[in-house]
Amino acid sequence: MKRNKIYPLVVLFIGAAFIIYEQYGEQLTEKTTYNPNDEIHGSKTQTTNSNPKALTNAYYLPSSTTGQVIHHEGYSLSYHETYEQAEWVAYELKKDQVVNTDFKRPYFEIDNAVKTESAHWRNYKKSGYDRGHLCPAADRKYSKAAFTETFLTSNISPQKHDFNAGIWNTLEHKVRYWAKKYDGVYVITGGILQDGLKTIGNEEVAIPNYFYKILLDNTGGQTKMIAFLMPHKDIDKPLYEFVVSVDEVERRTGIDFFPELEDAKENQLEASTSYKEWSFR
Repeated sequence: MKRNKIYPLVVLFIGAAFIIYEQYGEQLTEKTTYNPNDEIHGSKTQTTNSNPKALTNAYYLPSSTTGQVIHHEGYSLSYHETYEQAEWVAYELKKDQVVNTDFKRPYFEIDNAVKTESAHWRNYKKSGYDRGHLCPAADRKYSKAAFTETFLTSNISPQKHDFNAGIWNTLEHKVRYWAKKYDGVYVITGGILQDGLKTIGNEEVAIPNYFYKILLDNTGGQTKMIAFLMPHKDIDKPLYEFVVSVDEVERRTGIDFFPELEDAKENQLEASTSYKEWSFR
């Protein structure tokens, strides 16, 4: 008699446990992991989509001032909730990835990997500003999936159209030129995020006054860097006039862009404003 009474209770317990797992199992088993760079530097930055994908060279990932690093298939980013955009987006652009495919342009979507939620695309509607890609869609045309994920709102920043379609577009084309010339470059880009910026939308997406782009190349085992810092306005000047040191961008952002480089090499490369090793033709 006792066994007959206990058996239904066991069945009910197992059934209840199964229902709970079905409803909450994914949430309970979600892992909180860390940026591999930060284990070395002791900050243990929490990340989502935490394992760097095959196309992410984790060695060159910058530090994060926000603790929220996200790895997508074609790029990584550090999201800054205060300004509702990434403080940096980083990716490697290889020579064979510079292709001209005709993928249909998708709609912008919220990045569900951002735990604090990335800004909604409606913030940009009728704002007078473009949804400016940080990792350009044209840099990820080697696959439809990589192309599509550049339309996540974590990868955009408000940009004036004349800037987005002008000097910034010129720089993006030059990056693709260098990727083909040097058989690949590593790219880090973002806006200078600081207090007091104008904003758009209900979520107060900040409008940077300056945008930066940093490139690293290891052709022939010789490392070289170049950094650009551009005012957010219509500009009719050659690109080389906006070359600055990586140190200058670090000073303006508080980001350590190449923490894994050996210190002496990092200091030498990041202090340089020379562009003679980069072809501007």
